[in-house]
Amino acid sequence: MFQLKPLALEAVPGALAKVERYRLLNEPEQAESICRDILEAAPNHEQAQVMLILTLTDQFDKRPRLVDEALAAASKLPGEYERAYYTGMVWERRAKVRHEMGGYGGNAIVHDWVMQAMKWFEKAELLRVPGNDDVVLRWNTCARFLNAHREICPEAEDAYVPQMLE
Repeated sequence: MFQLKPLALEAVPGALAKVERYRLLNEPEQAESICRDILEAAPNHEQAQVMLILTLTDQFDKRPRLVDEALAAASKLPGEYERAYYTGMVWERRAKVRHEMGGYGGNAIVHDWVMQAMKWFEKAELLRVPGNDDVVLRWNTCARFLNAHREICPEAEDAYVPQMLE
């Protein structure tokens, strides 16, 4: 087992820039690792906490078990607005990954998860500072997603109903 080397506090700004770069390069595992190094050096660094949440959501397609960790990380953010906003982001990204997977029963699940995201965004909307409409943009994205995908509905529309044989 290897002992991890600590990151110097002075290196945090440069490390955060690398997190953004690796996310843009679609290397979320590398970005996640750097976030964890930053949080070891500065446990309450809010930007690193947010970036960790985003890097975890970037990996939902390959590692769906990260959903719980992302939700837990969002619940630990210091501000009520930030907790609501990033919890909504986790639900939205979870829903979109599930939609991409397709499969039996997926539409009702995706609907539930998008609605969960929208509820969190509505909560954040009440807490936002004037002029910050980021949460409105996210809510509208969810609404457009549902409007564009009419097959995504709350009923178990793809439930199997056996036919009687005569």
